[in-house]
Amino acid sequence: MKAVVIRTFGGPDGLEVVEAPEPLPGPGQVRIATEAIGVGGVDAVIRRGTLAAYGFREGHVLGSEVAGRVIGVGEGVDAAWIGREVWAFTGLSGGYAELAVAAVEDVLALPDGLTGVDAVTLGGSGVVAHFALERARFMPGDTVLVQGAAGSIGITAVQLAAKGGARAVAVTTSSAERGTRLRNLGATYVLDRSGELAGPDAPEGFDVVIDVVAGPELRLFLDKLSPNGRYVAVGVVAGPPPADFGMRLIDAFRTSLSFTTFSSDTVPVDDRQAVRAAQFTDAARGELRTVVHEVLPLERAALAHRAMDAGEVFGRVVLKP
Repeated sequence: MKAVVIRTFGGPDGLEVVEAPEPLPGPGQVRIATEAIGVGGVDAVIRRGTLAAYGFREGHVLGSEVAGRVIGVGEGVDAAWIGREVWAFTGLSGGYAELAVAAVEDVLALPDGLTGVDAVTLGGSGVVAHFALERARFMPGDTVLVQGAAGSIGITAVQLAAKGGARAVAVTTSSAERGTRLRNLGATYVLDRSGELAGPDAPEGFDVVIDVVAGPELRLFLDKLSPNGRYVAVGVVAGPPPADFGMRLIDAFRTSLSFTTFSSDTVPVDDRQAVRAAQFTDAARGELRTVVHEVLPLERAALAHRAMDAGEVFGRVVLKP
């Protein structure tokens, strides 16, 4: 089968299409013929070698979420899964391939009306957005800032905050065109990447900041928190923040600010799947929008990564075998 591996860590040119052994489902797993493969920010972070200390090595097959048809099951798995169209989380590997395996508890049947492309656009990111807002103790009437709103996590967070009764939803973006698109998804204020240019009537501070980007600018956005504000970092697309960023919190001690990181790995599988199933149903009904930047052949995975590195992607790039 065809798969995309990291030949060398670094830029997108380090990705290579290879012929790889076909994976077989182990106990508790299903085997999926992939029809859509999500390209996420974490894939780029792994590709660059940023997470090499966590055991990622050259030859690693990227990809964490796929959609497709179940074509086999391992020991202990109900054979009724065979033939069903599903979304699946494959861990942090194995998705960029014609065939993938996943634990059955990480597999969800697709509702009628939801395509595989839409499923991999929403499946992972929607859960992160939902539980990040929950971790931030988001309440109706709060003001919310989404840093990195042009990606699939940010796009979903904007919609959920708006639907949840936020008094204001601000976003950071790199262009007026993107700002218009985000307004159509529920944003009420558009800031530049430094957090400025929101307009004279914009909130002076925010109750909640959801940050997909992190990087050296994180400390600037800590300054955007209102008293008792809650900051949740859900990604490090721009790399880790400065080592001393916590001094911003200490300097603002009397305003009772909170900072936390969030990974959906800490949410019980059943809870993740329940939220995901509800979001899939909402998306199938048109009540939650998915934004697909582009659909590319699997062999052009490097092109997808170049677009992400260049900041050109609005929504999610999807690969098709």
